[in-house]
Amino acid sequence: MSTARYAIGLGCDRGTPQATLQQAIDEALAGIGAQLAEVAAAASIDLKADEPGLLALAAAHGWALSFYPATQLAEVPVPHPSETVRRHTGTPSVSEAAALLAGGGLPMAALVVPKHKHRGADGRHATVSIARMS
Repeated sequence: MSTARYAIGLGCDRGTPQATLQQAIDEALAGIGAQLAEVAAAASIDLKADEPGLLALAAAHGWALSFYPATQLAEVPVPHPSETVRRHTGTPSVSEAAALLAGGGLPMAALVVPKHKHRGADGRHATVSIARMS
């Protein structure tokens, strides 16, 4: 049995359903051979604190979701900053920075899935980043 523990960072379009978020997470975890049971922390930007799909996802898995303000996320060095994300949220990274913060302020090298993008059948986009926790 693996003893790996992961923190996931989540970004999504407004109104992204739980199923689309779950599919994005499943794909990202499969890419590194990890299981849902190994996820120990999850986070996003505070703009998503009322996002029904995110809240339902966290409740379904028993995850405590952390939400960080754009100013705090913007301070985290990430490998794939995005000016498009900055224009919409005030930070160049949501999922990567949130994963690192949720893991306890992990270094950028802890990102095992930097930015997995998924477009659901519903047309909504979700982004998942995964950091290995020590």
